Amino acid sequence: MRLAVFPGSFDPITNGHIDLVERAVPLFDKIIVSVGINNQKTALFSLEQRMAWLKKSFENFPTISIDTF
Repeated sequence: MRLAVFPGSFDPITNGHIDLVERAVPLFDKIIVSVGINNQKTALFSLEQRMAWLKKSFENFPTISIDTF
C-alpha cells in the first residue's frame, strides 16, 4: 500500500493545501491529512472547525482521511 501523510496546522486551510492533496490522489492508495495541535501557538480557528473544513473539502475522495496529531 502506498500511504501518504500530509501534516500541517491548516489554520486556515488554503487552496494550495487542497490542490496539493488532490494532485496526490492518483499517486497514493491512501492519504492522511493530519491536523497538528501546537499548544505554544494561538490558533485562529478551533481544531473542530479546521477538521470540519478539511472533511468537507475532501468528502468526494474516499482515499483521503482526516486525523489529528
